Order: sequence, then structure tokens, then C-alpha cells
Amino acid sequence: MPQTGISITGGDKLPDQLAPHLRLVFVGTAASHRSAEVGAYYAHPGNRFWPTLHAVGLTPRLYAPHEFRDLVALGIGFTDMSKRGSGMDHNVLADEFDIARFTAAMRKHQPRVIAFTSKKAASVFYGVPTQKISLGVQSPQADFPSVFVLTSPSGAATRYWDIAPWQQLSGLISSR
Repeated sequence: MPQTGISITGGDKLPDQLAPHLRLVFVGTAASHRSAEVGAYYAHPGNRFWPTLHAVGLTPRLYAPHEFRDLVALGIGFTDMSKRGSGMDHNVLADEFDIARFTAAMRKHQPRVIAFTSKKAASVFYGVPTQKISLGVQSPQADFPSVFVLTSPSGAATRYWDIAPWQQLSGLISSR
């Protein structure tokens, strides 16, 4: 089992759950208020994240948000573009995003695939408007893991929900 690289620094809402060479790291924009409150990723009851992971075969059973640390044993990690902000995407201030921290962590840990759990999280990383982000596999970058963009599992994004990109991600992960 990989060793975790959990570290919470001053003001972080949720700890990074990273280890070298994970098969997959999920990247959100920032912790929701509920996730920050309970200290677990994707913890709002209306969030589709945990049921979707199981439904598409990325986990062998349905996990609960408080079990997020257990997924490192499955080769799955977690982080956010903002470790200090929380709330819905529009509540997170631009200066709370830390692209340099995120990029350094991904280069250090070298996961096989990074999966942004929303177009917003990907747009923060790429520095382009959300409407310019496409779902699925992104163009490769030198010295950087493969990047995949998913539909947001947030209940607030219900009108945009589509499980198909999650199924594609699962297929990609199983083929590697």
C-alpha cells in the first residue's frame, strides 16, 4: 500500500491525499462548505461523486466521504485547486487558487491520470474560461501526468450532469 502524503498547512480546508505514482488523482476547485465542515471530500449528501465512483467501477464498493483516506490503497488520491477557499465555485476568490502548489505536487507525485471534477477546476489550472474547456482527455503536456476533465458531480450542477465522461475515465484507468 502506498504511503500517504497528507499535510494540512495553515488555512487548508482539506488535506491533500497524495502518494507517489497513484493511478488517479481527483482534483476539485475547492472544498464545499459541507466538506470543509466535516473534513471529507465530496461530503454533501447531494453530491454524486461517491456513488458514481462505484457505479463506473473505479471502486469495488460504495465508499462514504469520511473513508476518502482509504482510497489511496486503491491508487486514488485527492486535492483541490484552492486549499484555503471553500464553498461553491463562485465563492472562491481568485487569489485563493494556488496553481504553482498544485503543479508542483503533481510533478512530485506523478500520478498516471489527473481528473478534474469540473470544468471550473480545469479552467483554473489552464487559465482559460470554462467554456473553452472540453470534457475528456486533454492535450498532453511535457513532464506532466495525463489530464482528464469530468462533469461536476455537485448537486448544484445537476443540469450539466452526464455519467458518460466518468465511464470514459474508468475505461481509461482500466486500460493502463
